[in-house]
Amino acid sequence: MVSSSAYLPKVSVIVPVYNAERTLEDCINSLLALNYPKENRELIFVDNASTDGTGDILSQGRGEIKTLFEGKKGSAAARNRGLMSASGDVVAFTDSDCVADKDWLRKIVVPLQDDRVGIVGGRILAKRPCNKIEEFGEAIHDHNKAINEYMPPYVITMNWASRLSVLNEVGLFDERFIRGQDVDLSWRIFRSGYKIIYEPEAIVHHGNEKTLSGLFREGYVHGFASVRGLKKHKDLVKQFGHRRFSVRGYHALSLSFIDVVRRKNPHDSICYLAFNLGKNIGKILGSMRFLYIEL
Repeated sequence: MVSSSAYLPKVSVIVPVYNAERTLEDCINSLLALNYPKENRELIFVDNASTDGTGDILSQGRGEIKTLFEGKKGSAAARNRGLMSASGDVVAFTDSDCVADKDWLRKIVVPLQDDRVGIVGGRILAKRPCNKIEEFGEAIHDHNKAINEYMPPYVITMNWASRLSVLNEVGLFDERFIRGQDVDLSWRIFRSGYKIIYEPEAIVHHGNEKTLSGLFREGYVHGFASVRGLKKHKDLVKQFGHRRFSVRGYHALSLSFIDVVRRKNPHDSICYLAFNLGKNIGKILGSMRFLYIEL
């Protein structure tokens, strides 16, 4: 086993970008400032047919970053475009509204010394300063729960690292998924027998939703998109006691309201309600859209 201090593989960091002119410069600057040998890291930004000033910002960093273009809609297609161009033994993903800590890359690659590890997920915090709603978003993006408590586990692509060989083995991102493609790929890697590891010292800061309406929309998108993944992996999730969404989902929706009353922190309760109300409505409509419902 190589010591963690000496483990510095060639890493391709891939960032899909769509209309990110407000956040992109901070993201680029944080990656350029990574405490990682420049000769061992490659920064790939994939413009997913942006219509704002994103292209101009990317063109300003051509000397230190690689810029690609992907016209097919969706971050899955954009990440796959980046993977096709990646030269690293390891690939790491983050998003254009994220800022990476300077030691993020050093920390997230360490568990990959073990060939049995398929994915490493780092810690996702809200960008500071933040309001209470943005801080609540850390509970939504809690990789410790996603990896160590939820079954089957999954990793969010805003803070993910894998060996490129593993992704090539199981197949890349499923481009039919506009959302939830990271969960789908996580489950395919998990099904292939690889371990999924949480590394709390590998930190990125994310621009979380600032308003209750934003939390509701985020919950709705999560709920709607989750149904497609659950349907695709129905045999896997059934092993862990998951059921397809049904009319009993309306009962679960009412329990969300009851849970709010029981919570001690009223602000967190309201945030929890906004997100889960959206999520349950999304699941109901997603179950109808993807024909995955019990009557």
